[in-house]
Amino acid sequence: MSELSKARIPDAPAIQRLPLLQLILVGLQHVLLMYGGAIAVPLIIGQAAGLSREEIAFLINADLLVAGIATIVQSLGIGPMGIRMPVMMGASFAAVGSMVAMAGMPGIGLQGIFGATIAAGFFGMIIAPFMSKVVRFFPPLVTGTVITSIGLSLFPVAVNWAGGGAGATQFGSPIYLAIAALVLATILLIHRFMRGFWVNISVLIGMCLGYVLCGAIGMVDLSGMANAPWVQFVTPLHFGLPKFELAPILSMCLVVVIIFVESTGMFLALGKITGQEVCPRMLRRGLLCDAGASFFAGFFNTFTHSSFAQNIGLVQMTGVRCRSVTIVAGGLLIVLSLLPKAAFLVASIPPAVLGGAAIAMFGMVAATGIKILQEADIGDRRNQLLVAVSIGMGLIPVVRPEFFAHLPLWMSPITHSGIAMATLSALTLNLLFNILGGAERAAINDCHAHSH
Repeated sequence: MSELSKARIPDAPAIQRLPLLQLILVGLQHVLLMYGGAIAVPLIIGQAAGLSREEIAFLINADLLVAGIATIVQSLGIGPMGIRMPVMMGASFAAVGSMVAMAGMPGIGLQGIFGATIAAGFFGMIIAPFMSKVVRFFPPLVTGTVITSIGLSLFPVAVNWAGGGAGATQFGSPIYLAIAALVLATILLIHRFMRGFWVNISVLIGMCLGYVLCGAIGMVDLSGMANAPWVQFVTPLHFGLPKFELAPILSMCLVVVIIFVESTGMFLALGKITGQEVCPRMLRRGLLCDAGASFFAGFFNTFTHSSFAQNIGLVQMTGVRCRSVTIVAGGLLIVLSLLPKAAFLVASIPPAVLGGAAIAMFGMVAATGIKILQEADIGDRRNQLLVAVSIGMGLIPVVRPEFFAHLPLWMSPITHSGIAMATLSALTLNLLFNILGGAERAAINDCHAHSH
């Protein structure tokens, strides 16, 4: 049996036949949900590098193009790359701290960031086959803990959005709360009283209703849209040839390792939701796509790419588990990258609208983790301790982002990522309690068995 046919066996149910309209609408939901996160990274780095509004718009379009191509490769599977599951890709937040520092360094700037991104992507492609062998260190105990932490670490994003966005002048104003509540109530009522197609697009319906209401009361800002061109093509090396400097490259290589740890947790979460077992071969394909996207991104004026955790919640929420949906969503991202006016329109969705939908979806990710933990021996006190400490470690960067401010800068990709902190903690404690302590535990269990 060829590798291709072997790889296709686990995801056979993922090619559901859905009507074209439903595919496009569910795909659009995925795009709307991840769009804010996708454009945030180029926005932050563009501002840190002192770029003009036009240049920042170009960075965003470049990011959408690479995210769209990477999403299609990851979902469809091309050559040795792509996990063939419903995965959305976008610029990773893990590298933001390092890249902001690089943007301000003399002689580094954007060209140095792109050079480091290319080198780190190449490094990732070399180590992906070795990293894919870690699946055996992710039993349900570790996977469930990591997935619960992913959901919990996303909650501040949902709450920030629901309150009007981090930069809102009147954060928590009743109008923002009412809009978020309307979107959430719409989603819940559709799940309660409708089924099938309507449930699949419940998030889209809720967000459209919220957007129309915001437009009616003057909360949608479309200023500057008239100046945006109708069509704009992303050209490679737009900002000049990349520069390869050792310190930024080492920093980005560390970021790629962290992205791999996060992606492994997300792929395993998606495997549980879609009912597919993620074997080392599938994981290798997924990580190779993450690294390949980052390598490609450096040439196309954008940054390290990874899978988006928030879209896992949408897969669980809608019950649409076919990868053809994310393939369509990838195509929509590519179209948006070519049409700045359309991209502008999507970017104008008020944060409160996104917040209402996100509260339900990010909670669904945490609920999936709790469900997986039921498969583990959670009655064992050591396992309870593993879950407690790991979730606590994962919440540190969420509750107080400045907690690790005095540690070396190179550690920031780990210390600023709740997902990375929870994953490393759960892996270490599982190694200590269950793998290295396995023989001792077996002896204790035997003693108990004989005493009874």
